[in-house]
Amino acid sequence: MLIGLARTSTDEQKAGLEAQVETLRKLGVENDHLFIEEASSVGKRPVLDEVLKFCRKNDTLVVTSLSRLARSVPHLWEIVQHLEKKGVALRILDLDIDTSTPNGRLMMTLVGGIVQWEREIMLERQKIGIAKARRDGKFRGRVPTARRQSAEVAKLKAESVAPSDIAKRLKISRASVYRILSETGPSEPGA
Repeated sequence: MLIGLARTSTDEQKAGLEAQVETLRKLGVENDHLFIEEASSVGKRPVLDEVLKFCRKNDTLVVTSLSRLARSVPHLWEIVQHLEKKGVALRILDLDIDTSTPNGRLMMTLVGGIVQWEREIMLERQKIGIAKARRDGKFRGRVPTARRQSAEVAKLKAESVAPSDIAKRLKISRASVYRILSETGPSEPGA
């Protein structure tokens, strides 16, 4: 079954949306399998989420343009992996990609390789930047937020406040409360 997704970011782009819908209908997408979303690609995408849930094994999700589907290459790769797990093919018309074909799968594998490479390069640059910042005395790592509240945790425990309530009051995890309590030892009453 062909499932179509058309998306526009703003009300002013109605003509573009209508062109997408027309293209998808001409391709054979039936009205009850055509999903239309009017949302920015960077915000929440409830219709995209609905489409991804709606797709079943051997279906094909069709979009007219990559920009109508994903906000970035990593986001595209996330969608592709989700569809692959469900046994759903993806067609991106403007790129002539169809993951039900060997060439389409090759193109998506190349995209996946680029995503992985991009992530590794970013992590490598981050590592170099952190090392330089440490050498320059400008980086000390993440400040442990829960441990800064050790005195308050001990005080509340001394007041017989339950660990889960301490966690809620101080907005830290229960595990952090227990770790702090185990490190500080039993509290003295009235201390």
